[in-house]
Amino acid sequence: MNTPYVKLENKNQVGYIEFFHPAHNSLPGDVLAKLAKTITEAGENNDIKVIVLKSGGDRTFCAGASFNELININDAATGKVFFSGFANVINAMRKCPKFIIGRIQGKTVGGGVGLAASTDYCMATKFAAIKLSELNIGIGPFVVGPAIERKMGLSAMSQIAIDANSFYPPEFAKQKGLYTQVYETTEELDEAVKTTAEHLCTYNPEAMIEMKKVFWKGTDDWDALLAERAETSGRLVLSEFTKEKLKTYR
Repeated sequence: MNTPYVKLENKNQVGYIEFFHPAHNSLPGDVLAKLAKTITEAGENNDIKVIVLKSGGDRTFCAGASFNELININDAATGKVFFSGFANVINAMRKCPKFIIGRIQGKTVGGGVGLAASTDYCMATKFAAIKLSELNIGIGPFVVGPAIERKMGLSAMSQIAIDANSFYPPEFAKQKGLYTQVYETTEELDEAVKTTAEHLCTYNPEAMIEMKKVFWKGTDDWDALLAERAETSGRLVLSEFTKEKLKTYR
């Protein structure tokens, strides 16, 4: 399994959206664009009542942005487009009229934490540690920050953003509101996700739509806010500090 993909499968009115990249599920621009489009399409599909967001493979949910693309950014406009990839996915999740359940089977870094925070109900395994590593390379979790702050609070978000070298355990993420439950195995996680999603399908769709509006109240400015944050990251990635730092990853 070496070819990146995004796929949607409908099982019992649950739309399972799965993404994959061989580099620890890091996400280049084309995969992010397809992911945003697939989330929007699932939200518009009348045969789907609830969505599950998951990734392929066993070990890493998402390693964040693609370093191969990051290293090759040479101008601010390209930088803004690159960082807008995660912004577009977060906004697609925010605007989706259906509940999105996150299935986090392993470690998640940077933008991956932002994806987890943008789900409406997030479930994980004991292997699903989180890390915001952006400050290590001279930028910051600007684009995903609003989603993480909304779910975990400013204090927790700032803590993991500043401590950019550390993985924080799943229990920390649960205590701070990112994860609802933490399971011992992936098999237990998958069974719980399936049970939860299929039970939600028995709820009134109109009530779920109205509840989702309540959950995301106060985020109407995120199209502009996340675009502004993407521009900031696109400028910082061109700094001498970041360019030198990125050379160490080649």
